[in-house]
Formats: sequence, structure tokens, C-alpha cells
Amino acid sequence: MSSLLLVILASIAVVAFFVVGLSLTRIFKGHDIQSEISTNPHMQARGIKCAMQQEREEQLKAMGLDGCDTNADCNGECSACGAVAKKTHE
Repeated sequence: MSSLLLVILASIAVVAFFVVGLSLTRIFKGHDIQSEISTNPHMQARGIKCAMQQEREEQLKAMGLDGCDTNADCNGECSACGAVAKKTHE
């Protein structure tokens, strides 16, 4: 067997190993990993927030406001907070 074929087979085996490893949550629990900070209940229980959401809350406190801006589409998702944070910087 040539060394090129051996390297190709080894790389296919490594990629297959990582695909199976990353799929274990999906296989055993039946759902994807909840990596979104705003929707993960374990992160919410610990009080962990998305950096943009935390920055936005600090900006609102600095302006003397308490809570969510009524003009913003704040639904607890980091992507929404990112869009709102960009609007407030302009």
C-alpha cells in the first residue's frame, strides 16, 4: 500500500471519528447542542448572558433606563441584541 493511500485512509478515519463524536448529543439525547447563550437553560440559570446583551444592559443603566428599550426588538436572542447594539452606536 502506498503512503499516499495510507494518509488518505487515516484522514478519512479521523474525520469520521470527529463527526461521530460531534453527533453524540444528537444521537443519544435527540436534539442538537444548545450553544446559543440566550436559549440555553443551564446558562440562564447561572446568569450568563451574551456579551452584546450585557453591553446593552450596561448602556441602558448608564442612560438611566431600567430594562429593555421599548423601541428595540429585544426577544432575548443574541442576534437581536447585536442588531440593536449596532443601532445604538450609530
